Amino acid sequence: MTRSVTVLTNPAAGSGHAPWASGAAVARLRERGVAVTEIEGSSADEALTLARKAVAEGTDSLVAAGGDGLVNIAWQALAQTGTPLGIVPGGTGNDHARLFHIPVDDPVAAADIIAAGEVATVDLARAGDRWFGTVLSSGFDALVTDRANQMRWPKGPMRYNLAMVVELAQLKPIPYRIVLDDRTIELDATMVSVGNGTSYGGGMLITPHAKLDDGLLDVTVVKSGGRFKLVRLFPTVYKGTHVELDEVETFRTRTLRLETGVPVTSYADGEFVGQLPIDIEAVPGAGHVIVGAPVT
Repeated sequence: MTRSVTVLTNPAAGSGHAPWASGAAVARLRERGVAVTEIEGSSADEALTLARKAVAEGTDSLVAAGGDGLVNIAWQALAQTGTPLGIVPGGTGNDHARLFHIPVDDPVAAADIIAAGEVATVDLARAGDRWFGTVLSSGFDALVTDRANQMRWPKGPMRYNLAMVVELAQLKPIPYRIVLDDRTIELDATMVSVGNGTSYGGGMLITPHAKLDDGLLDVTVVKSGGRFKLVRLFPTVYKGTHVELDEVETFRTRTLRLETGVPVTSYADGEFVGQLPIDIEAVPGAGHVIVGAPVT
């Protein structure tokens, strides 16, 4: 059972949905006898400072009440500390919540899971000096994330679908150099995605076979092709069957270096990481998280 939590809220997440979800969860936690401290940063840097302070002071868990961006901030404070993450979904994609079997539309049920305090030990990934829990994207999907983050309509996964349509009009092949543990690959690709978890963008299973306890990263490479092929691919991503297509290759590796011959941006957990080149590694057991059901 959880005795005390610190709840970190992002008031802008989910187009203002996060404060409502946080309020409902906090009320339920207190009803369950959990001591709650609420913190809210006016910026990502302030939120991280407050989160690190809470972890250093010994909170039983740090609860991110918001979307994947806020969870990503929480991971920076929690990685390798042993303090568990709790999640009250209140964002647009909520892929961490899906990964850890947290209901995305029921903050009271999320609070009950936090109060029960069932903790799983999971791998995290590290890109440079930044931790992430779900997927790092580069190339076309990073451009889609960038555009989706700038959009205010529509809400939810449809925002990503619309962003894809816009970016398709500007599709260009990218010369990648991918350095894996056991080989180096050079090819023109549309995008390369690196998964610690399975999904991004609100349930798109881009690395469908990723496991949270194998100490490895799953890499999905979509080779360069026309717009028609990419349009054909994306509906299959929601089922994870795109990995069976000829234009898709998958790899597993503990470490990875991504390089390109042109400027390419990367995002992890939907948050900006930086321009390639970038080094990524799987770090076994770096994260602890309160889960709604066993995870693999």
